[in-house]
Parts: sequence; structure tokens; C-alpha cells
Amino acid sequence: MTLEKEKLRSFVDKHQGQKKSLIAILQEIQAEYRYLPEECLRFVAKSLRIPLTDVVAVATFYRAFSLTPRGKHVCTVCQGTACHVRGAPRILDEFERRLKIKAGQTTKDKQFTLETVACLGCCAIGPVVVVDNDYHAHTTVRKVGPILKKYQR
Repeated sequence: MTLEKEKLRSFVDKHQGQKKSLIAILQEIQAEYRYLPEECLRFVAKSLRIPLTDVVAVATFYRAFSLTPRGKHVCTVCQGTACHVRGAPRILDEFERRLKIKAGQTTKDKQFTLETVACLGCCAIGPVVVVDNDYHAHTTVRKVGPILKKYQR
């Protein structure tokens, strides 16, 4: 993929090229491309005059960032204790079955990325599934199909 240097430059310039804005710049790149391509990380490092290893360290530290392409829709299935005892493993299995991928993977058509998280912090409404920042409370195996249908093209 040939990335638009002008677009990348605009992300850096928006933050006056300040090193303290690294996370904000990476967030904008992630929002634009749905992941952080290597050439973007190199461009940011050069533009901010910081070592590439520092940029990669930030990009790999935060779960919100991805170094591999993500789907248009990100499905996150909580696997915390409260969700687990209420059936989260079966819900995850159903997502994997319907999407034909395992947690941590993206569908071939790049429509869905399936992820798990140790806890979303909303145990009272578990099991919880989050798709594109939309929280689906009290999720059951039967609700997986309708949840996916809502986000399919």
C-alpha cells in the first residue's frame, strides 16, 4: 500500500510536530488505516526525530493499536470472571464459528476482527460484547447472529 505522505504530514503538523503528541498522532493514523503500517511508524519517527524503537514501543504497548490490518468492525468478547461464568467462552466459540476465524484474527473480507479482553469493567451487564464501541449487554449465543447481522454490509 502506498501511503499518502501529505496525509501523514498533516497528522504530524496538526500537533506541531511535538514528541509529546506521539500517541495522538498514532491514534489518527490508526483511525485512517485501521492499523499502523510500518512505513507510517517510520515516517512518524523521522518527523518527530525520535528513534523508531520508541515509536514501536508505544504502538505495541497500548492494546488500542494494531500493527496488522484490522477489519472494518472490531468485535471484542469479554472473558473476565463475571462474563466467563455467565457463558462468555460459548459466546466466543459462536463468534469464531460464524466468522470462521479465531480470536485475534480478521476475516478474509476485512469486515470483522475478533478480539478478547480480560475485563471490560461492566460486570453487572455481562456477558458483554463490544462492536465498534457499541456495548451489547447480557449477550447469549442466540444473540451472536443478530449482533453480527447489524454490522454486515
